[in-house]
Amino acid sequence: MSWTTVCDVETIGLDEAVLALVDGEQVAVVRTAGGEVFAVDQRDPYSGAHVMARGIVGTRGDRPCLVSPMYKQVFDLRTGVCLDTVGGEERVLPTWPVRVEAGRVLVGSGRNTGATPTSSPEPSSVGA
Repeated sequence: MSWTTVCDVETIGLDEAVLALVDGEQVAVVRTAGGEVFAVDQRDPYSGAHVMARGIVGTRGDRPCLVSPMYKQVFDLRTGVCLDTVGGEERVLPTWPVRVEAGRVLVGSGRNTGATPTSSPEPSSVGA
């Protein structure tokens, strides 16, 4: 697997996302309030719009989540599973492998379109 350096982790605010281009694909890189870093497709699986980096970052229980800015579906950042379809059919937001090394965010090639995490069991964090 090849890795693309996206940015310094500190350039992503807590509970914020940034847009990155990885292997010609738009990826939303998300940093949670706890410092965990995740990467998901920028394309909203419900609307088809490339808007996920503009979504709301938060939690549902102990799950880090991203809320689509379009129709407000809630996605688990670890798996891409939609936790609240808002009346629509169940869809998955593809995830990307991500890690933090020496303060830099790296996103791996190849998205995961299923509902299994693409990162290690422990999500990447600032201290990792």
